[in-house]
Amino acid sequence: MKYYLVGYMYSGKTTVGLRLARQLGLKFVDLDQAFEQRYRITVPDFFARYGEEAFRTLERQLLQATAAIDNVVVSTGGGTACQPGNMEFMNGNGTTIFLRIPLDSLLQRAATSHKERPLITNMEPSERRTHIERQLEKRLPFYLQAQITVDADADDPQQVVTLILDSITPSPQTA
Repeated sequence: MKYYLVGYMYSGKTTVGLRLARQLGLKFVDLDQAFEQRYRITVPDFFARYGEEAFRTLERQLLQATAAIDNVVVSTGGGTACQPGNMEFMNGNGTTIFLRIPLDSLLQRAATSHKERPLITNMEPSERRTHIERQLEKRLPFYLQAQITVDADADDPQQVVTLILDSITPSPQTA
């Protein structure tokens, strides 16, 4: 079993992924954390020093390395799914789950988050809204290639996990 969580930043991929992995008794890999451990640099610092293109190249290598891991939930970065070939790779190697969340909820989470995000850190709220709105528009076609879409706009991450479990567990009629 291999599950890839995709979606925009602030959609809850890491939080939900950890809980999902625990409940299913699977390993958990967060690609951003794996990146930081392997390269000994934070994602924001890497972006600042080397740029997004260099990051995406190394991120793709980490993603492809997950093919060798069995029984895992993988939380991808917000832009991972949008890079050429990545959705095809994930769909071919596991079950992809898009955590869908409305723009206003993303903006609310962005405003209260303490985690630095390299693409929006120094933006004013109106500029952040425009940026996220445009990025979502570009990224949505990639996210929608996921095999399962789950409404992730819940205050309790466990509700999202339950929706995922309901989507991946065969119903008694089909079992």
